[in-house]
Amino acid sequence: MNQKLTNYVNGVFTPYEGVKSVNELKADLLSDLQERYSELKAEGKDEETAFKLTVESIGDIEQTILEVANLSRSLERQVLTNFNASNLAQSDFAGVTARKGQFKGSALHGSDFSGADLTGSSFKSSDVREANFDGANLTDCSFQALDLTNASFNKSILVRTNFSKSGLDGVHFTGVRLTDVTLTLTDLRKTNFEGCTFEGVDFKYSDLSGKRFDGQTFIGVKFEKAALTEASFKGATLNNVSFHPGFTLTKKYYRMIKTVCFDGATMDKLTYALLKGMEANLSKVTVI
Repeated sequence: MNQKLTNYVNGVFTPYEGVKSVNELKADLLSDLQERYSELKAEGKDEETAFKLTVESIGDIEQTILEVANLSRSLERQVLTNFNASNLAQSDFAGVTARKGQFKGSALHGSDFSGADLTGSSFKSSDVREANFDGANLTDCSFQALDLTNASFNKSILVRTNFSKSGLDGVHFTGVRLTDVTLTLTDLRKTNFEGCTFEGVDFKYSDLSGKRFDGQTFIGVKFEKAALTEASFKGATLNNVSFHPGFTLTKKYYRMIKTVCFDGATMDKLTYALLKGMEANLSKVTVI
């Protein structure tokens, strides 16, 4: 084994000591280089020439090492975001980046996630009461089947976020654009929506009785089989919104739609026609 070659490789890898994947690359590379050096010596090359040709054969190895190190460190950071079944009540996660974080079955009561990037994270079956998600990026996050009582989502980024079957009493959604969000099979009677835009949101089978959506915007939203008794859409904008009752042998859903207030609302012709067929009171509606 050529010690000079070993010292050279050690020097190249010094900045990345402790990174597992880089250490493995170092061992493989050193073995290959020693073999190459031996071949050159067997061909009659002197030690200096054999060393020079061996080193030149690896090209820009430093760039490869840097890429491997960055990937390895990225994976290590992802491992650190696995907080499943952990006691994290009152924790400060404000502004952190924890994409695809795992917080399943954890105690997160009162924790602060404001401004955090939690894209793709899962909080399934956790206690997230009074947690603060204001301004957080919650794209593709799962809040399915958990307790979110009094949590805050003011100006959060909600894209394909799943809240189905969760407890949302006292939860605040203020100034939020909810895009393709799932809010099915959920009791929303005590949930607060203010200044929101709902696009592609699914409220199927949820209880929205008495809910006030005054002045808010609904685009491609599904209220199919949702409870809407005494709900209010005063001054709201509705475009391609579905209130379909599903298969029914009674007029119960139709009677419920008659209790919904649409005064001052603006809606497209398709939504208007659907509601008119259900005998909703549309006397003060503007059709566009």
